[in-house]
Amino acid sequence: MLYIGVDLGTSAVKLLLMDSEGQIRKIVSREYPLYFPNPGWSEQKPEDWYEQTIAGMKELLEGEDKGSLAGISFGGQMHGLVILDKEDQVIRPALLWNDGRTFEECDYLNEVIGREKLSEYTANISFTGFTAPKILWVKNKEPENFKKIEKIMLPKDYIAYKLTGVHCTDVSDASGMLLFDVKNRRWSEEMCEICGISVSQLAKCYESYEAVGTLLPEIAEELGVSVNVAVAAGAGDNAAAAVGTGTVGDNRCNISLGTSGTIFISSRNFGVDKFNALHSFAHADGSYHLMGCMLSAGSCSKWWMNDILGTKEYGKEEGAVTKLGENHVYFLPYLMGERSPHNDPNARGTFVGMTMDTTRADMTQAVLEGVAFALRDSLEVAKLLGIKLERTKICGGGAKSPLWRKMIANILNLKVDIIENEEGPALGGAMLAAVACGEYKDVETIAEKVVKVVDTIEPDPELAAKYEKRYAQFKEIYPICKPLFDIIK
Repeated sequence: MLYIGVDLGTSAVKLLLMDSEGQIRKIVSREYPLYFPNPGWSEQKPEDWYEQTIAGMKELLEGEDKGSLAGISFGGQMHGLVILDKEDQVIRPALLWNDGRTFEECDYLNEVIGREKLSEYTANISFTGFTAPKILWVKNKEPENFKKIEKIMLPKDYIAYKLTGVHCTDVSDASGMLLFDVKNRRWSEEMCEICGISVSQLAKCYESYEAVGTLLPEIAEELGVSVNVAVAAGAGDNAAAAVGTGTVGDNRCNISLGTSGTIFISSRNFGVDKFNALHSFAHADGSYHLMGCMLSAGSCSKWWMNDILGTKEYGKEEGAVTKLGENHVYFLPYLMGERSPHNDPNARGTFVGMTMDTTRADMTQAVLEGVAFALRDSLEVAKLLGIKLERTKICGGGAKSPLWRKMIANILNLKVDIIENEEGPALGGAMLAAVACGEYKDVETIAEKVVKVVDTIEPDPELAAKYEKRYAQFKEIYPICKPLFDIIK
């Protein structure tokens, strides 16, 4: 049988075709526009997502045995607000995860409603990217649109609705809305009341590996496939990527070095740190996960190499780095503010420690180390919850750098496993579809089958000890700079 995984990203939709053995048959990608109507705003048209997803599926299935298609599922950009009217028509363009217009609503939620109540209701506090403050923004700034709202959905769930006619979401994606009682895996009536909406306006919530329905007859006909093709709920992009890297079960870790950076820790047990420095979400495997999310990771390297040094020869620049564990230059990687663990939109990228003998290579090294040190900040919070890790998987564009992988291994003092196929949320989505169709009994089983480790970077005890001293210095820099960030915002 064949399974489609749909990765609904910010710049493009990536579609992957996988067979029953977990082998990837084909991958296609289709782009769509991103709109910035005002500074700090970020929007897309859900209709564009659907149009390109359907076109991508047709391309993906060309030359394949369409009768063998059994299931479809998703990994999707999280937190985006899609609102539908009584006719299930999109009311306005979707507000995306990286939209920063909701700072007033976030302040209201965190300071007036209060962080303690938010954490009690949802296991999280408010960030500008989350969905609940977006709903409040529409209520406050576009009351006519707010009155029209019949259904509130997330990006990937709009695609699932268009395919099946079912208003649905999953526990992992719902966890990032600030409307979901993560511990009990259900909608929070208290948060709905705070936002001025009803639970009935939200989609029905499923586990990520559960089928929500089958293809509508007209969709099946258009694609040339069976009406019995199952559509599974899928997962938010980070949870789907974790499935695709085998980060399921208890005490497994994955680090992603994409445009943003994440450290994702799966756990059978629910947990929240007392400062809400990490996101506490439901996981796509039926359990839970903690996630530290930094807004700038691979983008720091791209900014430094492309915009400052004016080069695309990343390997050449990294090849000049020779002072591992001995660099006196530090870099705070907060080019877009920061989420985990500081939750500080005013934080800024900062170099510290330069002298007359500081070299280009020293600063390149500092940028890469700064991202690794910032990931270590989130790891330290997880340790306070009693989580003990020995190893992590790694994915994302930045993970292709041998130097960066070595830094990660030694700064976090973890074994870093490299996997054979790194196709992120699209692969995770296809795997969830296979579980929904009964091909595998659960998510852990298919992860063991599909995900293969091909190399491991071991931390060097001497280098790890040097980095331990460097990290002790790094973690003092942000608290000292924070008052300055608040002044120069």
